[in-house]
Amino acid sequence: MASNLTGAAATTSTYTLPSNIKTTNQAKKEEEQKVLNGDGGAMGQTAFLTLFTTQLQNQNPLDPMENEAFVAQLAQFSQLEATTKMSDNLQNLVASMSNERMSSMSGLLGKKIAISDGKALLSGGQPVEGAVTLASDVDSITLKVYSSSGQLVRTGEVGAQKKGDFLFSWDGKDDQGNVLGDGVYRMEASATRFGKSSKAPVSTMAMVKSVTTDAATGDLQVELEDGSKVSMTQIKRVGF
Repeated sequence: MASNLTGAAATTSTYTLPSNIKTTNQAKKEEEQKVLNGDGGAMGQTAFLTLFTTQLQNQNPLDPMENEAFVAQLAQFSQLEATTKMSDNLQNLVASMSNERMSSMSGLLGKKIAISDGKALLSGGQPVEGAVTLASDVDSITLKVYSSSGQLVRTGEVGAQKKGDFLFSWDGKDDQGNVLGDGVYRMEASATRFGKSSKAPVSTMAMVKSVTTDAATGDLQVELEDGSKVSMTQIKRVGF
């Protein structure tokens, strides 16, 4: 005989923990995530032991972690701690070296350094000193000075010169002997050999006003009289 059983539908009830109460697994995951994200700084001994103890409390007693796994975790922590200390020591060393470089470079204040792009800074009626670098012996050199607007204001010529640096001095006057105003000028040089003319690199001297550190790269720079800055790595000569 078939029986027909009926009854109330089965119901299930759920219980939600208050928001300020967390399960052990939730707390464990949050602690692990903090370590992975680097929240609160580098993982120290206290944080590691807390995480390690939590892991022990929540492991399956029927399938506990093997001793080798515990040893591996301890070894990883020791390696992490040693790497962190090494990183801190290297940062301290870099900071110390930077301070020493800044102190040593302060000796450039008030001295002249060579600018390799041909820019000439005329200031206080003082002559502009510079050099034309010759890759070989030449029959003649033509040196031209241009204003900031690109106008040719002075032309000078010299005869045959040997390979190397040809030193010159510009008195700050134009071709008519008029004294030009302070400012930024540009110098170009051409060398002639066997009837062929080619450009030659020109470097001029400029006074160092200050020594600074680039905020973006950390490189040391020198500030010149016109406010422009030159990296220490670009300085090829101090004085002539």
